[in-house]
Amino acid sequence: MALDFDSEIKALRTTVKSVREVSDVDRLEAQITDLETQASAPDLWDDVEHAQQVTSQLSRVKAEHDRVTGMEARIDDLEALVELGQEESDADTLAEAETELTALKKAVGELEVRTLLNGEYDEREAVVTIRAGAGGVDAADFAEMLMRMYLRWAERHGYPTTVLDTSYAEEAGLKSATFEVKVPYAFGTLAVEAGTHRLVRISPFDNQGRRQTSFAAVEVVPLIESTDTIEIPESELKVDVFRSSGPGGQSVNTTDSAVRMTHLPTGTVVSMQNEKSQIQNRAAALRVLQSRLLLLKKQEEDAAKKELAGDIKASWGDQMRSYVLHPYQMVKDLRTEHEVGSTSAVLDGDLDAFIEAGIRWKRSQERDAANA
Repeated sequence: MALDFDSEIKALRTTVKSVREVSDVDRLEAQITDLETQASAPDLWDDVEHAQQVTSQLSRVKAEHDRVTGMEARIDDLEALVELGQEESDADTLAEAETELTALKKAVGELEVRTLLNGEYDEREAVVTIRAGAGGVDAADFAEMLMRMYLRWAERHGYPTTVLDTSYAEEAGLKSATFEVKVPYAFGTLAVEAGTHRLVRISPFDNQGRRQTSFAAVEVVPLIESTDTIEIPESELKVDVFRSSGPGGQSVNTTDSAVRMTHLPTGTVVSMQNEKSQIQNRAAALRVLQSRLLLLKKQEEDAAKKELAGDIKASWGDQMRSYVLHPYQMVKDLRTEHEVGSTSAVLDGDLDAFIEAGIRWKRSQERDAANA
């Protein structure tokens, strides 16, 4: 059956039109004009911190604007390509148009999902922490598998990452790891990955070849910004220093450069050891601690609002995704029901479909809660 380009292109235009309305392109253009005026001020860099905020925001707003308008231009180009191929009865041109249509449908779907990221901190960069749970050495190995999965996902998209802390388990894998994903909207995108992940497989660490179930927890918090008001008195902090270590307990540093920071009122603990100096590790630990407390403050505010509204239902279960490697191959999200059979592709960072389904699910849950 011949592909109905006209209806496919019409559907794309309808979706992009709704995205344009939600994104409020006119507002974005007004913001760009205002920020460009600020950025061209001769005394802008007299205040370096303010200048960085202005240029960073200008870059983000321009990218958001170009993302929408650029999609409209691609649809125009596709329509022209289809018309050319049909007029000339050129099979090669029509095949090229079909390839571009497939790519455009994927890109427009991603753009549509982006419009759902309108939470208070969704546009922030993200700090991701992975911790091994129940399951002994298999859980530690699973934690390392998840860290690689997320770093590969970021690499596929060209997102810069910085590993802040890695605490290695004695036999294999990781006790915990923390890293930043340094791109706008990383928090809104990855927040749906937070929760408990479960792995089922034949354990490579069991000499009897038995099937094992292990767990790892993923935490995602928005990266603190200089405009955030999260002040932590020194009296509320307990800071311990220790020697950094690598896999198998091998010494990486001969000085006590690693830092463990505890926020006494909440019991929140952050450790950093990947920087070379104690000062750098302390600064990184404080930044991540502030990020966690910022999210905790938001969660407490949301919980208080729900309690006032008489809605105290939990939105997230303890377990959100299963990775089954034996006796069959399946990765399944238990909230969205999205599943795939290619476990190796998912563990190699092919996460977009899971993330998009998670964002849509989360927004639908929020709408239902708001209408309840």
